[in-house]
Amino acid sequence: MIVVDRSEMLVVGHAVRTSNAEELEQGRGRLGALWARASVPGAFAHVPGRIDENLYAVLTDYESDHHGAYTQVVGVAVRSAAALPEGMVAVRVPGVQALKVEARGPMPGALLEAWQQVWKHTESGGSPARAFTTDLEIHHAEGADLYVAVFPSMRPAG
Repeated sequence: MIVVDRSEMLVVGHAVRTSNAEELEQGRGRLGALWARASVPGAFAHVPGRIDENLYAVLTDYESDHHGAYTQVVGVAVRSAAALPEGMVAVRVPGVQALKVEARGPMPGALLEAWQQVWKHTESGGSPARAFTTDLEIHHAEGADLYVAVFPSMRPAG
């Protein structure tokens, strides 16, 4: 894990509200259906202003920490959200300092392993501390990159 400055972006896609506990409980998880919908070829072909072919998952509106509810939006990065397709939402991903974790290998196992690294960092009180504001997954041909928002480090003025 390294700390990087994540750029601001805009993502348009489908959203669900869930929690890690719900996702682990048989029959209560919502992420599987969300990802199945997003993974259909051409699922976002009608979204105007796409900037690339990657899939993005935005985790936001955290109720508390990784034990509470959050909203996940799965979609595509766009230049603007002037015309939202029916049933989709737009979410602004602010530019922040973030822990970057790379997930490589068979999915979704590699992604789960990456999140487990993040949860271990969080549980152990690792520094920098997670901000629980807006986190981002970028899914691309090589795997996925996680950008987990952290509290900014104090940098000397200069």
